[in-house]
Amino acid sequence: MNQQSDRQYPITPTPADDPRFNLGLALDVAEVLERHGYPKITAGMDVVELQQALFGFLYAAPGDGDGTAD
Repeated sequence: MNQQSDRQYPITPTPADDPRFNLGLALDVAEVLERHGYPKITAGMDVVELQQALFGFLYAAPGDGDGTAD
């Protein structure tokens, strides 16, 4: 079985505007991390970095084609 064909992420093409991707999503993920014993996210830059990490997982960067590594 081809593992690539089973993957759902990254979502391609990246939607121009995805209402699901918002601050609430990042804060929800931060809450889950805290429940699993990670430190509470209190600094604004930590929220920004978390949003960037989520974006990188969820969506392919422009020019990535299918989002897989070369």
